[in-house]
Amino acid sequence: MTQRAALGLLLDVDGPIASPLTRTINIPEIATLLVSLADAGVPVVFNTGRSDAFIRDVVLPPLLSAGLSEDAVMYGACEKGAVLFRLTSAGVSGLTVDPATALPSGFSAWAEGVVNERFSDTVFYDDTKQAMVSVEQQMHVSSEEYLARQPEIDSVFYDELVRLGHGVRRRDQATPDASGAVAYRIDPSIISTDIESVLVGKDLGAQRSLELIGADREVPRAWRTLGDSRTDYAMADWLHENGYEVEHGDVRPSDGLLERAYPVRTAGELIHDEAGVEFLREWLEFARG
Repeated sequence: MTQRAALGLLLDVDGPIASPLTRTINIPEIATLLVSLADAGVPVVFNTGRSDAFIRDVVLPPLLSAGLSEDAVMYGACEKGAVLFRLTSAGVSGLTVDPATALPSGFSAWAEGVVNERFSDTVFYDDTKQAMVSVEQQMHVSSEEYLARQPEIDSVFYDELVRLGHGVRRRDQATPDASGAVAYRIDPSIISTDIESVLVGKDLGAQRSLELIGADREVPRAWRTLGDSRTDYAMADWLHENGYEVEHGDVRPSDGLLERAYPVRTAGELIHDEAGVEFLREWLEFARG
């Protein structure tokens, strides 16, 4: 079935949709708005570093409770574009994992062992990831405690990749350690760190999700993107560079607002999911005309 929509949405999950405190959809209206947007014909994409399991187990149940219809289709570009799928009331379908984004053989098992042996009091190993390694702040640990220890934890992964001879850099690092092409990235956030291929990113998520949408329906020319960090701008960058109309919503401007050729907006003093719900309300009104 071919559908037309005036608008499409690319949404980061942690921050604008799921609370970084509870790591769930903590504001019920968010689920209601997402369902209403899908019902209005808007292609909704969860463009996130989270896994497909997180979307299935944490994001989907509130959508079902909000009345997600059997014929509604949403999309997932998880692990920053490495994992792609459709999301319906029946769950995840058509999942693909890009083999080019894989980490070195044996690295994931090594990383899980290090976390369990040395850092389990602060973080846990996310065993749902299929293309990257992620370690996440334990719920009982305060943000201050976690952020204080995060550099130490990240350095262990960084040093191991360098020891193995891979080019690797931290986010915003100009020059990699180890000779040769840069293959991997250490990417910290306020609740986790991803160890990932340099091929992945919110721009890859945008590109691949639009390809998937295009197989199902007409791709909208106008898009809204939503995120809580500077790395989330990459999805709006890709859309703008490829001729789409785009506006980006930043729900955590304290991370540093970026100047862009397209509009960048905030929700005043509101942040995280409290800002996210404001943007979704506005975009639903726009979609309904």
